[in-house]
Amino acid sequence: MQIVEIELDPGEAVQAEAGAMAYMGPGILMQTGMGNEGGGLFGGLKKGLKRALTGESFFITSFIHKGSGKGHVAFAAPYPGKILPLDLSKFGGSILCQKDAFLCAAKGIEVELAFTRKLGAGLFGGEGFILQRLRGDGLAFIHIGGTVIRKDLAPGETYKVDTGCVAAFTENVTYDITWSRDFKNALFGGEGVVLATLTGPGTVYMQSLPFSRLADRIFAASAYGQNREERSGIGGSDILGGLLGGDKSF
Repeated sequence: MQIVEIELDPGEAVQAEAGAMAYMGPGILMQTGMGNEGGGLFGGLKKGLKRALTGESFFITSFIHKGSGKGHVAFAAPYPGKILPLDLSKFGGSILCQKDAFLCAAKGIEVELAFTRKLGAGLFGGEGFILQRLRGDGLAFIHIGGTVIRKDLAPGETYKVDTGCVAAFTENVTYDITWSRDFKNALFGGEGVVLATLTGPGTVYMQSLPFSRLADRIFAASAYGQNREERSGIGGSDILGGLLGGDKSF
């Protein structure tokens, strides 16, 4: 469970997903709002709704260093994985991410609503129609499940990726889905019926542990444990099954 600690000069600010703050040093002032600077109430509501649709909270929190010297504030990852720093100026000022990837960013970077361009990718692409667009020219931090894999695709180069493993990609990458042509592989191969296809040029970030996969494993394990506890008795059938299965917790 990683954290990112941000060092701020006097008057400098960072904004983050509400509830992500782990700790902050002296002189840091926390302000929660809708990100409506200069946009009025309607502009703030619009931005808040857009963030909510991308899996973030309606409100966004700013941390401003009002003291002297260096200030520090840290933000924690929501589940096991990596916190990835992205300099948006190196990606043309924007990047597309899975809908709940945003963790924190320099003040002024916008978290916007983005839609997949193609119907098939929207319906079967794992993330649905909705993606996050991070727009600006500063540093942003996103959270990726498991290990981060970066691929810099040449023009026309294509990778086929499990739909849940697509974490972020630059806007010049073409994103679509491919149906499995072999019904047997789709039915018994454990990989699903569709794969995401990402075609260069551009940069793609993939994750080894999508949160949905982690949640499925936790649910399956907890359900097994509950059933084992309910069915175990004098007969000991569960004990025998556990020993044969390598479970030494009996």
